[in-house]
Amino acid sequence: MATATKSEQAESVRAKVRSGYAGIATRGGSCCGPGRADSARLAEHIGYDAKELAALPAGANLGLSCGNPTALASLKPGEAVLDLGSGAGFDVFIAARKVGAKGLVIGVDMTPEMLAKARANIAKFSKRTGLKNVEFRLGEIEHLPVADNSVDVVISNCVINLSPDKPQVWREIARVLKPGGRVSVSDLALLKPLPLKIRKMVEALVGCVAGAVLVQETERMAGEAGLVDILLTPKPGYVEAMAEWNDPLYAKIVRSLPKGAKPSDFVTSLEVSARKPER
Repeated sequence: MATATKSEQAESVRAKVRSGYAGIATRGGSCCGPGRADSARLAEHIGYDAKELAALPAGANLGLSCGNPTALASLKPGEAVLDLGSGAGFDVFIAARKVGAKGLVIGVDMTPEMLAKARANIAKFSKRTGLKNVEFRLGEIEHLPVADNSVDVVISNCVINLSPDKPQVWREIARVLKPGGRVSVSDLALLKPLPLKIRKMVEALVGCVAGAVLVQETERMAGEAGLVDILLTPKPGYVEAMAEWNDPLYAKIVRSLPKGAKPSDFVTSLEVSARKPER
């Protein structure tokens, strides 16, 4: 049997992720299955304000976050913001309120079902806030449908780890940022390599675990893309808290770990901030 090319392997990963998230968009649940904690409780646990969550259009929060990149970004009125893997629009709608009428927030997602869910909420968001500063585009985060040097801030929430070509994602981030623009990403990263059995689990891939790379790899890729002032802040509490949520993916991973080990020995939520140098 012929070995799949690197391109074929990458497309296979994208197909699995696209299928998994299409199911979440149409049937509900989350990236870790229907047993996960409710979306609002998860979002509050990782730092979102209850008032922000209450103001969201219905269905925007699907419980897919592992951090709060909009808070990390310290968004300002008038800024142009790009959200990689925007899903149902959770961080896009929150960011839109922060940048105001003179700002713009663009969400990019490769799953049509997610885009449909997000776009369906634009009118509701505009009616509630009076803002018309949101748009959603179909595309892969490795090939962003966004012009060079056009956005002030790139955010992403638990998505880059799913990409089969993470160095290309970081190059794309650097390309679309204006000189002096900044990056605020929440993602899952590895403290040490995962056992092979877990890396091969499709459920773990869709759950943002199997695709994660070592913390130092994230720093290297961002630096090689040309970004500077890279700051990495591990947030182990997210993974540790999953034990309290009767999460089916968490339970399956625990059964696959070496005796006595726990997921937080291997995986952490990671805040990544960086910026593009001035000209």
